[in-house]
Amino acid sequence: MNAVPPATPLRRAPVQRRSAERLTRILDACAALLDEVGYDDLSTRAVAQRAGVPIGSVYRFFGNKRQMADALAQRNLEHWSERVTERLTASGGADWRAAMDAVLDEYLAMKRTAPGFSLVDFGNQIPVGSRQAEPNTRVADRLAALLSGYLDRAVDDDLRRTFLVAVETADTLIHLAFRMDPEGDEKVIAEMRALLRAYLEGALEGPRAEG
Repeated sequence: MNAVPPATPLRRAPVQRRSAERLTRILDACAALLDEVGYDDLSTRAVAQRAGVPIGSVYRFFGNKRQMADALAQRNLEHWSERVTERLTASGGADWRAAMDAVLDEYLAMKRTAPGFSLVDFGNQIPVGSRQAEPNTRVADRLAALLSGYLDRAVDDDLRRTFLVAVETADTLIHLAFRMDPEGDEKVIAEMRALLRAYLEGALEGPRAEG
C-alpha cells in the first residue's frame, strides 16, 4: 500500500493535440454508450462510430473494451481529484470535516451526472457487479496525498489505512443508497456521513493520530 497502483497503460500515448482530442472523443463515446447499452453490449466498433473515428484509432490506444473502461475510470479519478482540490483551495483553511464533505459531495455529483460513472466510477464495478480492492486502494492513497496538508500529517501507513477503511465503508453505503433510489437515498447518505465523521474523528484526533 505504499504506492498508488498504476492505471492500465495506453497502447500508445497521444503526442499531438489532434491525437489527444481523438482520445478524449473515444472516452466520451465510451462513457455515453455505457449508460445506453451497458458494459456487456459495449463494443469497440460502436465506440468508434459514436466518436466519429476509424476503428483503427480505437485500437491505436486500447486493445479491448476493458482497457477503455479502465482508462475512463482513471480519467474519472483525475477529474474527481481536480474537483476536490479546486473546492478545498477555494475554501481556504478547511479542516478535515470540510474536506470530507468536499470528497463526498464531488463524488456524489459525478455519480449523478457524469456519463458512464454509474458503471465504471473509479474502476471497481467492471465486470459489472464486481467489487475489486485495488481501485479503492488507489482512491484511498489519492485521498491521503490530497488531504495530508489539511490534516497536518505525513502520508504514512496509518493514514492510508484510515482512508482505506473510510473508502470501503463509503463505497458499500453509496451502493446501498443508489440501489434504494436512482438519485441516491438521502437518508442513507446522511447516515453514511455521520458514520464516517464519527470514525474519522476517532482515527484522526484520537491517540493513534497523536502517536
